[in-house]
Amino acid sequence: MYSKNKHHHNAQEQLDNIVCGRNSVLELLKAGKRSVNKLMVSQTTRGTAITEIINLAKQKGIAIHNVPPEKLDRFSEHSQGIVAEVSPMEYIELKDLIIKAKQSPKPLLVILDGIEDPHNLGAIIRNCVAFGADGVIIPKWRAVGVNETVSKASAGAIEHIAISKVANINQAIDLLKENNFWIAGSEKSGQVLEEVTLPFPLAIIIGSEGFGIHSLTKKNCDFLISIQQRDTISSLNASCAAAVVLYEISKTRR
Repeated sequence: MYSKNKHHHNAQEQLDNIVCGRNSVLELLKAGKRSVNKLMVSQTTRGTAITEIINLAKQKGIAIHNVPPEKLDRFSEHSQGIVAEVSPMEYIELKDLIIKAKQSPKPLLVILDGIEDPHNLGAIIRNCVAFGADGVIIPKWRAVGVNETVSKASAGAIEHIAISKVANINQAIDLLKENNFWIAGSEKSGQVLEEVTLPFPLAIIIGSEGFGIHSLTKKNCDFLISIQQRDTISSLNASCAAAVVLYEISKTRR
């Protein structure tokens, strides 16, 4: 049992320093936030995106290895013929994220309360970048961290936003409040977003797919907001809900 867990842990560690897929690798190189040890390119792969990636890697002096396609299958079945070996994701300290966010005219942070699906986490981070959030806060426990699946689902967006990983969401909220942030939780029972004027600096909380926002976290919110939707289907998934909320808020930040 022990060795199985150890093996799983090592496999996870290995994936934390791997980025697969054309978009993800291209954004990784463009952002230049993480050091890239080497690029592995399938001998059979072609295309303009691959050429752009190889040229960029050459400019940056990154080692490029042409490898048999099956070697890349070990990392991901969706590698699209390209895999980068990188330094692990650099998380930012919460206090530094707050300072960084406050340089924005209307600071906006997004807190993710227990998102467990890596595809959802990647999609939400992509939404955060698309709609101009200043950073993302994720918990260390009972939630997914940023791994290769998240990177791929975000289409490389994780390289373009500051992410802080905190031990305790409610302590993080306390620190945000000390720094004059208002806290708004996205919750079915909340006021309709279009009818609320949200103040800045602002932190939006997106709850988990199954359980929404934890009850203690909900008590810590200054506002509970919701989006209007018909009852014909069950509620939107976390990443779709996040997109709608962030889009609405982005209109008031322009």
